[in-house]
Amino acid sequence: MDRMPKWADIVLIPLISLLLAAFLSALVMLAIGEDPIKALGIMIQGSIGSSYAWGYTLYYATNFIFTGLAVAVAFHARMFNIGGEGQAALGGVGVALVCLYIPWPHWSVALVGATVVAALFGAAWAAIPAFLQAKRGSHIVITTIMFNFIAAALINYLLVKTLKPVGAMEPATAKFPAPTHLPNLHDILGIFGIPFSRGAPANIALLLALLACFLVWVLIWRTRLGYQLRAFGHSESAARYAGISPTKIIMVSMLISGALAGLMAINNVMGEAERLVLNAVEGAGFIGIAVALMGRNHPFGVLLAALLFGVLYQGGAELALATSIPREMIVVIQALVILFTGALDNMVRMPLEVLFSAMRRKPEGAK
Repeated sequence: MDRMPKWADIVLIPLISLLLAAFLSALVMLAIGEDPIKALGIMIQGSIGSSYAWGYTLYYATNFIFTGLAVAVAFHARMFNIGGEGQAALGGVGVALVCLYIPWPHWSVALVGATVVAALFGAAWAAIPAFLQAKRGSHIVITTIMFNFIAAALINYLLVKTLKPVGAMEPATAKFPAPTHLPNLHDILGIFGIPFSRGAPANIALLLALLACFLVWVLIWRTRLGYQLRAFGHSESAARYAGISPTKIIMVSMLISGALAGLMAINNVMGEAERLVLNAVEGAGFIGIAVALMGRNHPFGVLLAALLFGVLYQGGAELALATSIPREMIVVIQALVILFTGALDNMVRMPLEVLFSAMRRKPEGAK
């Protein structure tokens, strides 16, 4: 029997962890002489107070949905994929090549082509650490971390030596052709007569991210492969006894994980920048780890956690502009959220398990 209801594990524990992180963040702000209530108001207004603010919040959230799903899929198979940063970066290379060198007639066709190639590039970059884990026993955490640095060096070389336009000084590709430019939320919602800020970067990749959430849910909980992933993640020996191949599960889970991370490039490379630049991922691969942990590796939880971190990112940027609070303070808040939802999970979980166990025993004793 479960020690607590499922809703408590998915909703209550993250909520309490978030409140604890907020309380400590308020204490830190008081210690540096800032008003936490005022800071909270600025963050809320700056992240969800207007369609322009929502546009940036949803843009960041889209990145975090892809990388959070990437971590979650691998985690169900007991694979801790920390290589989302490099896999998303390689997805960006694939998007850049497709958009620059294939003459697309319309953005919708270009989107399909870029989606396929971004997923393939991300999956290919994840396949190497997966193979090393499956066949050589190399630890997936070590190899995926190392491949992040290799990806960064590779992209640096490509943007400086190969993909940079002749005569340009900035290490970036040329602007993508107009037929590859994706519609933003202003264009999409305008079809239905809903006003939205034209300058906000949120684009149609958000719908792709929502679709990815649904498809991952179907994969993990409604397919035979998803059952095999979860069975392997719970007990490798039992999975072997049931005839499930560890090599297959390691490779497939990491390929899907890498493909999801690679899809992030649709949002930031094709949708927002409309070219490939250095450091296009901006740490979203690592934030995806916190998003997956906070979302309990469930697609719906990942979606909610991604929105929260989108609010923190956009609200933090506005807070740094409107007050004397340094941008690093927002990093502290994010770190506290990660600390309580990840490393200190048992500090909240164990008292709640005791509480729910006591509540369950009380009615039984009353009989």
